Amino acid sequence: MISEDILARIAIVALGLCGFFVARHIHNEKKASRPLVCPIQFDCDAVVHSDYSKFFGIPVEVFGMFYYACLTLGYIVLSFMPEVLPMLLVDSLILISIGAFLFSVYLTVVQSFIIKKFCSWCLVSALICILIFVLTLVSYDFSSLAGFYIK
Repeated sequence: MISEDILARIAIVALGLCGFFVARHIHNEKKASRPLVCPIQFDCDAVVHSDYSKFFGIPVEVFGMFYYACLTLGYIVLSFMPEVLPMLLVDSLILISIGAFLFSVYLTVVQSFIIKKFCSWCLVSALICILIFVLTLVSYDFSSLAGFYIK
């Protein structure tokens, strides 16, 4: 029987792969100077070319690809060879998941209240971040994180 912990890790790997491919799709379309077509009639192109599409001069989707790739590789190693990753790296996976969740919330707020346009691809990526965050919350033993003990 497979434990819930392993199932959560497998789900996070699958979500990480999906997130990577969504971010890569956005990046490839922007790089090729093709308009980003939205499957549900949002204005994706306006969002991904807005002033908020870069963070510290780097396209947000590049951060997304890096995050999803690191997360996916980390959880693959953690699932099959947990003794290989030091606890500090495991805690880092958790912290970057929390950071990605918060950044996704920020970007969704920007779409809602500042740009006032939405990108379905961006919202899918935000949903993936939320699901990863929730799976992290339900499956991770936070007692080792930063020396705190949660009972």
